Amino acid sequence: MKQRRVLFLCNANSARSLMGEALLRHLAGDRFEAFSAGSESDHPHELTLAALSKQGIDTQGLASKPLDDFAGEHFDTVIVLCDKAQQACRDWTGGSDEYLYWDIRDPRLIERWDAYEQALVEIRHGLMLWLEIKGRDDFER
Repeated sequence: MKQRRVLFLCNANSARSLMGEALLRHLAGDRFEAFSAGSESDHPHELTLAALSKQGIDTQGLASKPLDDFAGEHFDTVIVLCDKAQQACRDWTGGSDEYLYWDIRDPRLIERWDAYEQALVEIRHGLMLWLEIKGRDDFER
């Protein structure tokens, strides 16, 4: 079976979208090809990498990329993780069969010691539900 292509988007591509990319590869890398980008890409935040590593999720090769790197590309699903990225999608020249919007707070703006871990938990929860639905869709085909 062909892997489905999934793009995670957030503002800086330094935390939430990188978490989504790494987590999807970890949970279902045999079924999905995961990518991430930012509307204003920055660089992977060290606390993002630490939160992923703490959960045993591989961070090898994670890098922040601008949304423009994916201009003209098609994805089966685009998962948007913040308002700014949702606005940027309107001007993006790529395409998708499915757009999902999960409003995950930016851990860089939360002054709590566990902000990055909490964002990872929220993204994992959304992905687990989404993967369950996708699994049912595959079974029904």
